[in-house]
Amino acid sequence: MSEENNLSGTKVMVIDDSNTIRRSAEIFLLKAGCEVILAEDGFDAMAKIADYQPDIIFVDIMMPRLDGYQATMLIKKNPRFKHTPVIMLSSKDGLFDRARGRMVGSDEYLTKPFTKDSLLEAVRKHTSTRSGA
Repeated sequence: MSEENNLSGTKVMVIDDSNTIRRSAEIFLLKAGCEVILAEDGFDAMAKIADYQPDIIFVDIMMPRLDGYQATMLIKKNPRFKHTPVIMLSSKDGLFDRARGRMVGSDEYLTKPFTKDSLLEAVRKHTSTRSGA
């Protein structure tokens, strides 16, 4: 239990057009002590990223208006958020999708449905390097 709580205070943004995915990620993250910011799509996320400055961002690939690839590219092009870890979420597990995610700057690729452990492990992995300073 204490291992989960070491994520206390970590600001995590989850961008997904699926209410179910957003809610399940939120539950897992809140139980681990994270602060959670939810966004329904890339446009919604862009407004919230500047306000909340998350420590790590999970982004769904398949979304209306601004998809995950476009959102990741915009996040990574912004000098303020260039080093913020972005983890892609997708039900597609193809080599092409992973490669395309890397090309736009994603730091990792999680396949949906993700487990609580895989989600928290990704947060731990990408925030431990930053909080060590």
